[in-house]
Amino acid sequence: MERSLVLIKPDAIQRGLAGEIISRLEKKGLKIVAMKMLHIDNTLAKRHYAIHKGKVFFDDLINFITSGPVIAIILQGKNAVQIIRQMMGETDPAKAHGGTIRGDFGIDIGHNLVHGSDSLENASKEINLFFSAKEIFNYDRELDTWIY
Repeated sequence: MERSLVLIKPDAIQRGLAGEIISRLEKKGLKIVAMKMLHIDNTLAKRHYAIHKGKVFFDDLINFITSGPVIAIILQGKNAVQIIRQMMGETDPAKAHGGTIRGDFGIDIGHNLVHGSDSLENASKEINLFFSAKEIFNYDRELDTWIY
């Protein structure tokens, strides 16, 4: 089973959308194996978004993700990375299809509610940035026999 990191960003927290986002992901069959609320500091934000360093929007990205609390979640399931990316929709909510998180609730590209790992390799790196091994749970769900 794959694991992926999801961050419910400050705009989703402020707008009261965290529960809706988590519910959608769970209803798809993805299993939460770790979750916590935190305030990302500049150091963690710069490590997380290091791939965008030097880009015009980097400072705005750092300022936004550190502007309020986020919920960090590790989700597990078959093809978790791809499924989560599809459920989130395009990065720019104006281009995201209805039925996706960003398509249904997103306002603009700078406030797009949610982050999800874009590959298995990045998922592993991002999970290690936000969680220790002790914070990740392994458990069985009866539901999994019906999904897989």
